[in-house]
Amino acid sequence: MTPMLVVGFGVPAVTAVGTDLLYAGITKAGGSISHGLSGHVDWRITGLLAAGSVPAALLSLAALAALPPAGKQVHALVSSALGLMLVLTALAIVFRPRLLAWAARRGNPTGGDGDRTAATIATGAFLGAAVTFSSVGAGAVGVTALMLLFPALATVRIVGTDIAHAVPITLVAGAGHALLGNVDWHLLVSLLAGSLPGIWIGSRLAGRLPELYLSRALALTLLVVGGKLVLR
Repeated sequence: MTPMLVVGFGVPAVTAVGTDLLYAGITKAGGSISHGLSGHVDWRITGLLAAGSVPAALLSLAALAALPPAGKQVHALVSSALGLMLVLTALAIVFRPRLLAWAARRGNPTGGDGDRTAATIATGAFLGAAVTFSSVGAGAVGVTALMLLFPALATVRIVGTDIAHAVPITLVAGAGHALLGNVDWHLLVSLLAGSLPGIWIGSRLAGRLPELYLSRALALTLLVVGGKLVLR
């Protein structure tokens, strides 16, 4: 959503990030409730991730607030973070099978339960900062990290846990961006109005299109857009 708003519609990066965060928080809340009622959320893992992500999001917001509002420094920081996270997301999509195969050969990469707890909180902190600066990271990157940390967890529970964790950080980060004046409310309402038919259409197309081609096309698009944002 954010790169489409920036590259396709010319929305300033900071405004695109702030608006997309609130949009994501609202739309993901419904998915989180659905997954939670279906038993697809590991709430302990969600809590560990949030223990790192929420403080990191607040610290990131404080860093943005310390910079001149709508200044060149803020736009440069957000654009660079967005570009880097898009590239990282694309790499996570392309190399996820190899990463998981490597993790399976290595066994438990994080050691005992204590090490895994610390690694989960640290992962949450990284995602919290990344999402606050770029609105990107709680999807493909978060899912890949959870698969590496908890290889025995069913995929549907990994997806549900990732969506549930995305709700607090997107809402906290989105609310912070709103206080900083980085949300276009008319744009937010328009996105929410368009999302309902978009979800209906996408849910019917998703099962008919080859996943391999979809994932490769998405990864290529993210690499191109991310590279453009980093290098410009």
